[in-house]
Amino acid sequence: MTARIRGNDYTVLDVPALGAWRPELTVSVVVPAYGGQDKLDLVLAGLAAQTYPQELMEVVVVDNGSDPPLRLGEIRPELTRLVVCDTPGRPNARNAGLRAATGDVIHWLDSDVVLTPEAIEAHMRWHHLAPYLVVTGRLRFTTAELPTPEVVAGAGDLAKLFEPAEPHHWLVELVERTDGMVRNPHRAFSLHIGGATSVSARMLRRTGPMDTELILGQDTELGYRLAQAGAVFVPDAEARGYHLGPSMRMRDKAPIDRVSHALIADRIPSYRWLRSHPGRDWKVPYVQAVVEAGGYDDVRATVDALLAGTVPDVAVQIVGPWEELRPERRAPLTDPDLDLVLIRGHYAYERRVRLVAAPEPDFAPFRLRVPAGWVPGEDTLARLLDLAREQEYGLVNALLEERADGLVVARLERTAAFARADIVREPGEDPDDAVEDTFGVLWVDGRSHGFAPAAEAPQISGRRSAYRARVHAEQEVARLTKEAERLRGQVAKWRDEAARWRKSTVEFRREIGTLRRELAAARKALQQQRSEEPGPGLLGSLRRSLGRRPR
Repeated sequence: MTARIRGNDYTVLDVPALGAWRPELTVSVVVPAYGGQDKLDLVLAGLAAQTYPQELMEVVVVDNGSDPPLRLGEIRPELTRLVVCDTPGRPNARNAGLRAATGDVIHWLDSDVVLTPEAIEAHMRWHHLAPYLVVTGRLRFTTAELPTPEVVAGAGDLAKLFEPAEPHHWLVELVERTDGMVRNPHRAFSLHIGGATSVSARMLRRTGPMDTELILGQDTELGYRLAQAGAVFVPDAEARGYHLGPSMRMRDKAPIDRVSHALIADRIPSYRWLRSHPGRDWKVPYVQAVVEAGGYDDVRATVDALLAGTVPDVAVQIVGPWEELRPERRAPLTDPDLDLVLIRGHYAYERRVRLVAAPEPDFAPFRLRVPAGWVPGEDTLARLLDLAREQEYGLVNALLEERADGLVVARLERTAAFARADIVREPGEDPDDAVEDTFGVLWVDGRSHGFAPAAEAPQISGRRSAYRARVHAEQEVARLTKEAERLRGQVAKWRDEAARWRKSTVEFRREIGTLRRELAAARKALQQQRSEEPGPGLLGSLRRSLGRRPR
């Protein structure tokens, strides 16, 4: 039974310690090279010192038009071949090596990366546990003086030769902040780097080779396709290597990002920040919707609502027998296939709609299956996507209706989840059950999420919610601006009033000071007056004496 990994949590696998397991799978190490014979000799010497059995490892060196032509160094693995690819470009060279490779696993390796002796073994122990893993080692970038191949082959510990070295900073930070790509694994496919990554050959047959149309970013784009094919991405810190010199990205990050972002935006829908334009079409859509052809009015209601929703990055496949249609020209109104003819004619020039005989697989992250005649609200798809993304669900089922013959359901399927299910499920097992095990399934009420029958759905107008929201926002800005002006005027009045109060307070304090001084002078004059008056004398004493006598 194939191991079932939920999401990207590869930690459920019991990975053996190095040297404590029995290898069986073969591996092809594909090394594209253009010049750099001295570094290539060191790379081959490092491969000759691997602890993985030499009889299970082949090396395919691809000379990508070097002048003078490359040769194989004397210190190299036993099963090493040199092939030539005259078409320039690393993806062409890698694809040539892939065609020549025979291993169960393909290990991409740059011609300036020297692996530590345990690196291939560290990769391969994972591939023996599950057939859908992508394993990436940890590179360090060295500027040390290059040793000889003999020294590399006999060194054992390469740190003595190449340290101090700089780590692969962005990759280390990505792995650390996601707990090894287990938590929040949206960018796990970024682990696929050509310098030191191994992939099941079976997975590459599912995705196809590297995209030769791209100038840069081919590794990331292939990693994205591998993710949609169900791959799990594993960073292994024990699979180590030394990059001889800084990487191209370390030297020219800004111009590299500029070029790669311009091209991979069409191919990697997960990079949402690269798709900020609200009305563009893309080579790979974010959501691929599938609608079975039926009545023209029902299909149009469903498809038009999908295209008019608040998620613009949507393409639609309408499934029907389009090749079999023979429109009736003499009596079109009595044509039994009239509705299909109308559907084809109505969407013939809509760029986001394709007429297909069966749902065609692609690498869109999500697939939405909607029965014709059920109309999603303008925010329905956005709400379903939020549900799927929050908990990484592989399937969100929206129950539309219960009938005697079964349930009517709209399904939002995560492409990677169903690809994974296809790999791990047992014969006869429902794919939904395998998706439940590996990603999870959620059921929701369709009507409460905006679905409605075509007869009950509101008409689509040109003034969609985004427009209404913008108008409302403009009105709100105008109102708040007016209110701000009023408040600024009120504040100015309060400031004037406060200034008057401050002035009155100063005057009041001055008057109090004057009164206090006058009061002090009066008290002093009174005390002086009392001290100058004559005492009580004899008359006063007599009065007091008389007052004390009893009557």
